[in-house]
Amino acid sequence: MSPRQAAPRFRVAAIDLLERDVKLRMPFRFGVVTLTESPQAFARARIRLEDGREAEGAAAELLAPKWFDKDPSLSNEDNYDQLRASLGRAREAYLAHESRTAWAHSSPGRGLVENYGPALLDRALLDALCRALGLSFHRAVQANLVGAGSFEGIDLGGFFASLKPREDIAARHTVGLVDPIVAAEQKIRVGDGLPETLEEVVARYGHRYFKLKVAGDARADVERLSAIAAVLDRIDGPYHASLDGNEQYEDMQGVAALWAAMKAAPRLRRLVDSILFIEQPVKRQKALERKVEGIDKPVIIDESDDSLDAFPRAKALGYRGVSSKTCKGLYKSLINRARCAAWNGKKIGTDPIYFMSGEDLTIQAGLALQQDTALVSLLGLTHLERNGHHYVNGMAGLPQAEQDAFLAAHPDLYERSHGAVRVKIDGGMLSIGSLDCAGYASRAMPDWNTMREMKLQKESA
Repeated sequence: MSPRQAAPRFRVAAIDLLERDVKLRMPFRFGVVTLTESPQAFARARIRLEDGREAEGAAAELLAPKWFDKDPSLSNEDNYDQLRASLGRAREAYLAHESRTAWAHSSPGRGLVENYGPALLDRALLDALCRALGLSFHRAVQANLVGAGSFEGIDLGGFFASLKPREDIAARHTVGLVDPIVAAEQKIRVGDGLPETLEEVVARYGHRYFKLKVAGDARADVERLSAIAAVLDRIDGPYHASLDGNEQYEDMQGVAALWAAMKAAPRLRRLVDSILFIEQPVKRQKALERKVEGIDKPVIIDESDDSLDAFPRAKALGYRGVSSKTCKGLYKSLINRARCAAWNGKKIGTDPIYFMSGEDLTIQAGLALQQDTALVSLLGLTHLERNGHHYVNGMAGLPQAEQDAFLAAHPDLYERSHGAVRVKIDGGMLSIGSLDCAGYASRAMPDWNTMREMKLQKESA
């Protein structure tokens, strides 16, 4: 199909919002919350092209508390309802659209909560469009069948044509704030035969990339990082890590103090050398108020990436990168990737000045994992954070037929072990060639009959 073919126009015929519960096998603490269970949202959308063809697509995302909005006065249920309301508003807006291109259907707001609904629906609509055309997500974007135009002087369509997806990608393992490092730390074990400690994770999966959470107390963070380094330093050959602050530091001076303390600790010498970047260490309310200073590693934004202009504003303050997360919007990720290329002089080579990272908000096996991974692959990233497979027992909670369908459709990405279908990581790598299939990265669909209709609270006028 010619890259210059006009983007198909379509109308959204129907959108169903559904959900089902996800229980974690191990608690996961990020920032101010320790997660043990959470609902997962699903969007199922039907579109009608101008030539009369119809197709159905879908997407999924966890309803995660205390990331989109960290207001301590709000309960987890309040956070869930915020995200449900965002989906409800997006559904109303998308159903009201006349015939438009996929890009034009998107209606991002300003704020992480506001963007959640459009971000999920955009993926479901693009999935439907790809299925209607019999094309993969990669091919549809490369040919600009999403309908992107020029943006900030960048020819997005021309840039998309240069993107090349990967067939494998390194999984960056997250070490959460309450994760055990070695078995001696554990008072109670899950005992399901799967890795529980960092030491066991490295032995089983062979990771060489890691994401290490820090908690905002430099002295305590150095001690925990030292325990982590004692395990990672036993890895033969190089390893690489990122530090995730999760907005735990009040200001950049505190982050600089942490970095200075890390550099001064002999136990952390190899770990310090391994650090690739530091992710959103300062609270979002203050992160874009002052310049990045006193840190000789790249610092990127994550929670501060709440609008299309956030990355340029961060760049002006000395931030070097931004995260890609499908929950923030796939089109925003594509735009930010194009910005990096433009700011780096049309080319991203070794150690680029500006870059993107692939991050994960406890993404689950199935649609969510596959669509996020396919996006990051197309962006050209060589590694991405993957943690959902560690904190959740794979697809164990799903119907057997659904598990079998995803395994049969994507045998390179999944395996059956310990009684369930789960993500397969070999030598720290994910094989993802099967994601280049008709539709948005999935030959299989979830069992809709095992879900409940999402209940949306009516908002006051």
